Amino acid sequence: MKYYVGIDLGGTNIVAGVVDEDYNIIAKASTKTNCPRPDKEIAADMARMAVEAVKNANLSIDDIEWIGVGTPGIANSETGIIEYSNNLGFKNTPMVKYIQENINKPVFIENDANAAAYGEYVAGAAKGAKNAVCITLGTGVGGGIIIDGKIYSGSNFAGAEIGHTVVHVDGAQCSCGRKGCFEAYSSATGLIRMTREAMEEHPDSIMVKNAEEKGKVTARTSFDCMRLGDKYAKAVVDKYIKYLAAGITNTINIFQPDILCIGGGVCNEGDPLLLPVKALVKEEVYTRNSEKNTEIVIAKLGNDAGIIGAAFLGRANQ
Repeated sequence: MKYYVGIDLGGTNIVAGVVDEDYNIIAKASTKTNCPRPDKEIAADMARMAVEAVKNANLSIDDIEWIGVGTPGIANSETGIIEYSNNLGFKNTPMVKYIQENINKPVFIENDANAAAYGEYVAGAAKGAKNAVCITLGTGVGGGIIIDGKIYSGSNFAGAEIGHTVVHVDGAQCSCGRKGCFEAYSSATGLIRMTREAMEEHPDSIMVKNAEEKGKVTARTSFDCMRLGDKYAKAVVDKYIKYLAAGITNTINIFQPDILCIGGGVCNEGDPLLLPVKALVKEEVYTRNSEKNTEIVIAKLGNDAGIIGAAFLGRANQ
């Protein structure tokens, strides 16, 4: 049996997992990222979590084939440098070099959304596909593209920024600087914004009472209140689904993948989200009259996708 380490580097947590050749995570270790701080310190903690995860798996570092890292930002998989990550404050950080100063093993890096997509491709909802796209609906909208079994990251390693395609010209401000981005409307953050806007406009909405009881507005507020019969909540959900379907349709029209999987906490809504999205995409997609069309599915691996995908980056780079 061969073993690999996958590290999911996030703005909040560093999570390392030991993954066997059958894609099973057999042990994990995690610590807080504690940004902002020097990149060398973060790299040292990543190496420490890798060693700790290996120890938790009752293995030694000699049993590990390689270490893979999924990171936010532009990760140059050829040079091992994280060229830019606004969330972590990295700029031209030689992450592979820093980790190897702590562990003498081959190290591979990739953008975190690409790593998660590769995880779903090798072991999750996109397994068996030749071409796949994975969209993660979280704080932002992440994208990962697999073409002919390979991660597509573009000529400058900044490809697959699906979240920063526009679905509403001159729409809501996006953190990237543009207006009307897919991310501004279809991320959990965008859903929360639209929910708050509806609550301000309709103070008699059940959403207002729900948020007061729970102490905050979440990405579930509108869906929960829709189920309670709130017409204003249903309008928010319908608006969210409309934009999500538009972004997915755009992506399918460009790539025509075998499978497009969507993940992230919002997807826990299941069929109340997926079925109307599928219906809208079916109406709008350019290939609606074709015999074969992209299958839209919910991602299977959850937070483990990034760890499993990172663990197999050595294979992706072969």
